[in-house]
Amino acid sequence: MTRWVIRTPTTDFAPAVAAARAGREVVACSAGPDLPGTVGGLGMTWDLTTTAPPSAVLPDLSASADAVPLIPVAAQQVPLAGRRIKRTLLLRVRPGTPDDIRARFEADLTAMPAHITAIRSWALSRVDTARQPATPWTHVWEQEFTDPDGLNGEYLLHPYHWTHVDRWFDSEIPSAIVEPAIAHLFRWADEPILR
Repeated sequence: MTRWVIRTPTTDFAPAVAAARAGREVVACSAGPDLPGTVGGLGMTWDLTTTAPPSAVLPDLSASADAVPLIPVAAQQVPLAGRRIKRTLLLRVRPGTPDDIRARFEADLTAMPAHITAIRSWALSRVDTARQPATPWTHVWEQEFTDPDGLNGEYLLHPYHWTHVDRWFDSEIPSAIVEPAIAHLFRWADEPILR
């Protein structure tokens, strides 16, 4: 069983979600249109957990879709009733980054929820490049928020974000390890995604 994050230009997602949920291979499925402010999105983001490849479960999946298989590193589920914002950050750590530096970067990301209370459930994953060798991504950092203000306000403006996390991304800082091209995707979800 594999959890996937999929960027796709498809915008009529309701019939596709219903069809995917009817499949025996699908354990969990959620999708929705990317909200304004998304960077690097194609129009819609899927979260899919399945025992089969996405193309087998979603036969109408666009050829331009970006299906990213995940290997969990760390996660925490925090109860949250009702609709929520699901945020997904796809990123690439520069090739040749030493393992100890990569581990410090991952530790700084997973420490964020202890400092930023707007983060509810969260997950950090590495990308399964054995399943998807052509992917441009190495990591996926996901969170759930009660509303867009939690993401665009407290999360992005928090001092911990600026001082401990942004340094890994800012190409003007010599110790930065994240490539400039990222996908910062967020959408509404009706139920928990990060379980």
